[in-house]
Amino acid sequence: MPRDNAANIYVFPQEADYVADRPLDESWHRIDSSVRRTDDDYVLPVEVADRPDDSALVYLSLGSLGGADVALMQRLVHAFASSPHRFVVSMGPQADRIRLAGNMVGAATLPQTKVIPLVDLVVTHGGNNTTTEALHFGKPMVVLPLFWDQYDNAQRMHELGFGIRLDTYRSTPEELNAAVERLLGDTALRERLAGVGESIRARDGLTRGADVIESVGLTYRRTAAS
Repeated sequence: MPRDNAANIYVFPQEADYVADRPLDESWHRIDSSVRRTDDDYVLPVEVADRPDDSALVYLSLGSLGGADVALMQRLVHAFASSPHRFVVSMGPQADRIRLAGNMVGAATLPQTKVIPLVDLVVTHGGNNTTTEALHFGKPMVVLPLFWDQYDNAQRMHELGFGIRLDTYRSTPEELNAAVERLLGDTALRERLAGVGESIRARDGLTRGADVIESVGLTYRRTAAS
């Protein structure tokens, strides 16, 4: 039974949620996004900032664990090396072993919440943080899941049309580049996601989460004092 002095908080945008299929009781509180505001600003390096008009900017990140798979990261680098687009790559803990192509810049870690607003598309492993942050800023995704929640997020983005799910280890360079081109060329989708992002940001998940926590704390305090 729900209790006034307890709350379950989860982070997932309304536009992608499953509550219509599996309603939750009133002890559950959705926070559409929880985008930290502490990241340093990111200035695009000249190598990717100055690019042809028909060249988009793509962010590639497979998270800490995905980035540790050097063979996988290098395979993606090779796949996108011939792309006309430019890439900002979060290289992960094995950054010194990864060799980027000429159309890429990157570092072991990047201020992701400052990078995503600058790009046109995100190639991601589908972790909950990156997925919700991409939606927060209204960006389409190519999703390459590795484990756990990533499979669910990848499938959900694919089903909703917010992105394309591909086989992480078996997708060919042709499939990867075709997915990027398809999403970048879908003007209607990009306009739709821009609207989704605007709505998510307006709902201000950080403030919503703080309000829920404060409400529970005040209720517990009143109960303990009575």
